[in-house]
Amino acid sequence: QVQLVESGGGLVQAGGSLTLSCAASGSIFSLNGMGWYRQVPGKQRELVAEITRRGNTNYVDSVKGRFTISRDNAKNTVYLRMNSLKPEDTAVYYCNTVPLYSSYWGQGTQLTVSS
Repeated sequence: QVQLVESGGGLVQAGGSLTLSCAASGSIFSLNGMGWYRQVPGKQRELVAEITRRGNTNYVDSVKGRFTISRDNAKNTVYLRMNSLKPEDTAVYYCNTVPLYSSYWGQGTQLTVSS
């Protein structure tokens, strides 16, 4: 059964840091690349960071140099370390496979960055 559980969000001041975690069911995690997506009300969900099974990473331009995605294959967990946070990073953050294979999404975790 597919399961994705995101955690670690919260309220942070601009310039601060935070790390998000996502626990994924083993079948999803071991076979796929994983990514962090974010969504702001009224806008489409966007992929901001991805990591392949072998650990290669890619980032959207707006977070390059500030966000770092990593994965722990032994724990079926993917992380997103976020530094130098900006108010425009405020969103609900989700993890999922890259590319997407189903319409399933976890509950996400809210990040709010205050100015």
